[in-house]
Amino acid sequence: SLASTAITCFTRGLDLRKGTEDVLCPANCPLWQFYVFGDGVYASLSSVCGAAIHSGVITNTGGAVRVQTLPGQENYPAVNANGIQSQVLSRWASSFSVTAGPKSTALEAVGRSVSTARPSTGKRPKKTLDKKAGNKDCKADIAFLIDGSYNIGQRRFNLQKNFVGKVAVMLGIGTEGPHVGVVQASEHPKIEFYLKNFTATKEVLFAIKELGFRGGNSNTGKALKYTAQKFFSLENGARKGIPKIIVVFLDGWPSDDLEEAGIVAREFGVNVFIVSVAKPTTEELGMVQDIGFVDKAVCRNNGFFSYQMPTWFGTTKYVKPLVQKLCSHEQMLCSKTCYNSVNIGFLIDGSSSIGESNFRLVLEFVSNVAKAFEISDIGSKVAAVQFTYDQRPEFGFTDYVTKEKVLSAIRNIRYMSGGTATGDAISYTTRNVFGPVKDGPNKNFLVVLTDGQSYDDVRGPAAAAQKAGITVFSVGVAWAPLDDLKDMASEPRESHTFFTREFTGLEQMVPDIIRAICKDFLDSKQ
Repeated sequence: SLASTAITCFTRGLDLRKGTEDVLCPANCPLWQFYVFGDGVYASLSSVCGAAIHSGVITNTGGAVRVQTLPGQENYPAVNANGIQSQVLSRWASSFSVTAGPKSTALEAVGRSVSTARPSTGKRPKKTLDKKAGNKDCKADIAFLIDGSYNIGQRRFNLQKNFVGKVAVMLGIGTEGPHVGVVQASEHPKIEFYLKNFTATKEVLFAIKELGFRGGNSNTGKALKYTAQKFFSLENGARKGIPKIIVVFLDGWPSDDLEEAGIVAREFGVNVFIVSVAKPTTEELGMVQDIGFVDKAVCRNNGFFSYQMPTWFGTTKYVKPLVQKLCSHEQMLCSKTCYNSVNIGFLIDGSSSIGESNFRLVLEFVSNVAKAFEISDIGSKVAAVQFTYDQRPEFGFTDYVTKEKVLSAIRNIRYMSGGTATGDAISYTTRNVFGPVKDGPNKNFLVVLTDGQSYDDVRGPAAAAQKAGITVFSVGVAWAPLDDLKDMASEPRESHTFFTREFTGLEQMVPDIIRAICKDFLDSKQ
């Protein structure tokens, strides 16, 4: 059959389940964001679409790709090809190769529409669009923050409503498509309707038409902060794992400061776009509190999140490019994903039964898990503690904020050799490593690696760690007793306990641990 699965720019080989799978890559993936390891044969940690572009099977316009799972190998080389620099990986448990997928006109239409809006003209092979489901390829929960200030006035306010209506129509709102709500910014912000109120375009258009103009100062900063904090709760209809977006419409300039609101929005994992209409003239700039207000409020100051329209007249041609941006979920750099929103602490057994060469395999395992995450000052963070009877903090969550530095710190860990007091080590790590970050935005994970029986009680310390909001995974090798491993692991214990007879078996577990962390992250997201 020609059933292909539409995937995102970030889907990796290890996310696919079948031995051979036909997938569709979206268009316009940001090349600089691809993680690709190898050349021709790619480590399963690689982005599938990135590998397909790297190997020349498709270009950045997307398309059909057939992915074949292959066994793991040693030494994936780094090669620069087709605008993508692949990276070196010394070993990985599984690989894949890519070839051109089966062509079919219907499929191509789907493939293209993953990151472009649904065209209003029927020039393309028609996708059977289930009207109620909406445009399933556009995954977004969007708040339109409209300008209701005296700056804009009643007449332009109505033109703004028409424009928002056109954007709503082209988005393809539906139960499985985008959901939208509207907040009006004026003196005080007012949520006009929530994401959960309407899931059909007709209803949304009616609600937009009914909006009344409020007037007052354009306290956009206040409204943006309020929207980021209040609008996207689950009870108001926000959906797990779907990008949260605020589109701020600004006629002229804001009366208040946007910088703090921009920071709050980023902390809440919200992607802020600013659509500025009728930018301030040179004379007016003197009245603007902060000339760089757009750059400070948007998700990233990379040009993607700001949008300009000269006036509210003749705006139809601006609808589709804006919708295309709102539907490019792979460009939503401020969304919280498990890759950019976790703290992972590794508690590494340094006891004498392990030995120097096996200890290296343990460090390689730690490295390979860490490598999968987006480590940065605003992203995920990694820490490591080595223990025998004693504990030695190798590095804390805030010591290194780039992936390169973290990986090099892991490589430089020296083997201690000694006894095994795992319970003590868990208490130490909960207090000293996780203590300082417990109020931070990231979800906390502790991965305990041990090869034997602990001399002390592990159950009490592990329960205390879990009570402190830390999810515990136990990874046992060789003589580690299963009872100890289960006693340490978070519930459900089966999915948080890992065991291998040999140290060489650790690398097979890497994708499973990464997947388990991501599953917990998604299950826990408010």
